[in-house]
Amino acid sequence: MAWNEPGNGQRDRDPWNKNKRSPGKPGVEAALKPWLRRLGKLGGPGGLLTIVVVFVLAWLLMTSYVVIGTGQVGVVQRFGAYARIVGAGFHLKLPLPVETVQPVATSRVRAMSDQVRTLTRDEDIVAVDFNVQYQVTDPQKYLFTTRDPDGTLNEAAQAAVRTVIGAQPMDDILTGQGDGNSPPATLAALQQQVRDHLQHTLDAYDCGLQVTDVSFQSITPPPEVKDAFDDVVAARQDRQGMVDQAHAGTSQEIPAAESDAKRAAAEADAYKTQRIARAQGDAERFNLILKEYRAAPDVTRRRLWLETMEEILHASNKVIDGSDGHSVIHIDGDRAEAPPTANLPGVGAVAPPGGTFGDDAEKGKQP
Repeated sequence: MAWNEPGNGQRDRDPWNKNKRSPGKPGVEAALKPWLRRLGKLGGPGGLLTIVVVFVLAWLLMTSYVVIGTGQVGVVQRFGAYARIVGAGFHLKLPLPVETVQPVATSRVRAMSDQVRTLTRDEDIVAVDFNVQYQVTDPQKYLFTTRDPDGTLNEAAQAAVRTVIGAQPMDDILTGQGDGNSPPATLAALQQQVRDHLQHTLDAYDCGLQVTDVSFQSITPPPEVKDAFDDVVAARQDRQGMVDQAHAGTSQEIPAAESDAKRAAAEADAYKTQRIARAQGDAERFNLILKEYRAAPDVTRRRLWLETMEEILHASNKVIDGSDGHSVIHIDGDRAEAPPTANLPGVGAVAPPGGTFGDDAEKGKQP
């Protein structure tokens, strides 16, 4: 049997005595063999170390990019601190936990609604339901300047509504008629004032928000006094209705009065023109008569006297001659309408005072 044949006597036949061990003291190699076997199992194709390595590689691969949607921007943080802003699309980044990306919608219009009760300038209480629409204009300020930007906007909006509504009287807010001391503010003007005040506050907070619209859904008195206020509003509407009716009557009467005034003025102008023309005609006729009188005074004087007597005695049934009243001739009623000049001279005619009709007048006289 060879010295190195397997068997129980192998250790005794080893000439170099390499396999001799001190009883009760294992060798270093024997102590490391269990650990080497375990490492072999971990590093094998199905070992735990391989699984861990694959998981770590997959984690690094999956967290090394980010996809930002349309209408959004990505705020990149490196170990929690702001690093940069990336736009919409696919972007590479350092894996977690080195860099994180928080998307922020900048094109979406956000909205918040609330109700506040506030005192007006005349110390009445109103309940205001309002709505605020806003957008994110600076993602960095939106995320890092304030702890709760949306809550901050809500509180600032309530303060703005109380400030604006508290500076207006009750009548101005609910009816838009004002209190007589200042011009009434319309609902649109009040909403614009709230918007400007709110934007000023947000700019002071530097929170990266832009207010796009402020609207009042309703402005009503509290339910406890609503019935009494409705009575006041109804009375005010009745008064306004009467005022409108008065204005309507005025708008009808004024044109009629103006028309009457114009007509009276036109008639006055026509009468003035007529009187002026008549006076001018009379003056012209007088000048003509004056001219004739200067040429023949006796004839003109007799003619004027005859025309005057004809006009006076036209409708009279008695005619007195001019011979000192010695004879009075009674004319029948059927002849009263005939002009006196149609009678013969001396009969039914009147001679001028102190004048005669010639021979016929002398014949008509009786002693």
